Amino acid sequence: MTTKPTHSQSTLVLLVRHGLTPTTGKILPGRANGLHLSDKGLDQAYAAAVRIGELKKVDAVYTSPLERARETAAPIGKAVGQHVHVERGLYEADFGEWTGQELKVLMKKPEWANVQRSPSTFRFPMGESFTEMQTRMVGAIEKLRTKFPGGVIVAVSHADTIKAAVAHAMGTPLDLFQRIVISPCSISAIAYTGGAPIVLTVNSTGGSLADLRPS
Repeated sequence: MTTKPTHSQSTLVLLVRHGLTPTTGKILPGRANGLHLSDKGLDQAYAAAVRIGELKKVDAVYTSPLERARETAAPIGKAVGQHVHVERGLYEADFGEWTGQELKVLMKKPEWANVQRSPSTFRFPMGESFTEMQTRMVGAIEKLRTKFPGGVIVAVSHADTIKAAVAHAMGTPLDLFQRIVISPCSISAIAYTGGAPIVLTVNSTGGSLADLRPS
């Protein structure tokens, strides 16, 4: 007979956005390879690692395949004594033909209003829809958290994917997910129990994580 997890057995998932890169806020890099953390981004990654390293135990560290995410995950893995595993479900959204374009140019496109106000209706040209991205990200978290019932998992990913996961956990419609802010190297924590997910913190960039638990 299988016992459903209780709050005390909840799996805690820490969603970490990668640190700053030289193009953050300027370019939509998407899944293009070769983009690394800036010096400030590396400092942010080490600061996040210190915060997560203060936890008593972390059972696993996973990351998006992209360099900027792996470079953020590396010091975290070292801080908690865990090998970093690549999970493709944590990948950045596939922006298709928009990949690598300047944000100031993209903002002038008529489609930009849909991206901001009704993202559930939008698919990037030759790329992924926001709905597909959210389904993929939520599925990846579900796969990881069921591997470590009652444990703590770190998942390093990207702004939109984390926003989509937080929105899903909160029961917020995808069309409102752009209202969620996910800053570089911020930590968002979700407890997965036998019932609905419990969002413990969003976009946390400082302070202790030691007291994160469902009330």
